[in-house]
Amino acid sequence: MAYDPHATDEYLVCTACGTQFPVTDRAALPTCRICDDPRQFTPPAGQSFTTMAGVRQKHHNVFHEATGGDERLTSIASEPKLAIGQRAILVRTPAGNILWDCLTLIDDDTVQRIHDLGGLKAIVISHPHYYSSHVEWAAAFDCPVYLRNEDREWTVQQSPRQVFWEGDDIQQVLPDSGALAIRLGGHFPGSQVFLFGSHLLIADTLVTTPAGLGSWATDALGTPRERPAGMNSFAFMWSIPNMIPLSGEEVFKMWSILKHHDFASTHGAFIGTDIVAPDIKQRVLDSMQIQTKFAGWARQDAWATV
Repeated sequence: MAYDPHATDEYLVCTACGTQFPVTDRAALPTCRICDDPRQFTPPAGQSFTTMAGVRQKHHNVFHEATGGDERLTSIASEPKLAIGQRAILVRTPAGNILWDCLTLIDDDTVQRIHDLGGLKAIVISHPHYYSSHVEWAAAFDCPVYLRNEDREWTVQQSPRQVFWEGDDIQQVLPDSGALAIRLGGHFPGSQVFLFGSHLLIADTLVTTPAGLGSWATDALGTPRERPAGMNSFAFMWSIPNMIPLSGEEVFKMWSILKHHDFASTHGAFIGTDIVAPDIKQRVLDSMQIQTKFAGWARQDAWATV
């Protein structure tokens, strides 16, 4: 059947996390199960819902070209900020376009703009906080949406377009695309990153820190200087908003997978969290060692084996 954007106008959307529920009766949905999880929260004013029609009236999606300086990557974000405020990234591969992560808002303008850029062949989502309205996006572009089976319990809508990956930690997204989805775990059991060329799209599986974005190229007098020792670039969190870090053991497991892949840039969950640096992989490792050290991880000697 042809996609009808108005068929879901009255579907309820959590204002805190942006998850779309296939429910129109507010009495039938008193709380959001995503926000009731200890990794998330409800605002001080309490739980509230809007509708997809309400979202479309108040927000619009903005396309930011050349993410990280590469014309093949286009960031898309909703303005004004909607719920968590994450971006999606449209990745143009030789095998077709892939959308990394997802937004709640989908409207006629967004659909047309993406079709003008070549449409979508697939959607890949990092973790449940960004599931948003992925079922509707998949319907709009008649494409599969790839989720990790470890996080299946967090889906609040079902669709034949959902593909739940399991088993291998490394998945090729489309044949001949050069794009890999890599399960690192941590934030959620199925949390993924996305590797395309030299770009590592990290969402908040790796959380980009202010020190990671800071510049120490020169001092206040313009004199060249080096980045101070001991600065991290990333944090590794079980809950980002509630500031609960991952264990040293879990961080080490993440590195045991990621160490096999090379990259020259990282692209975080939000606009403005791109880091392009020749030593970025080393900075990931340094950040892991810093966090596990200050967390008192007893196996610090394990890093000597990496």
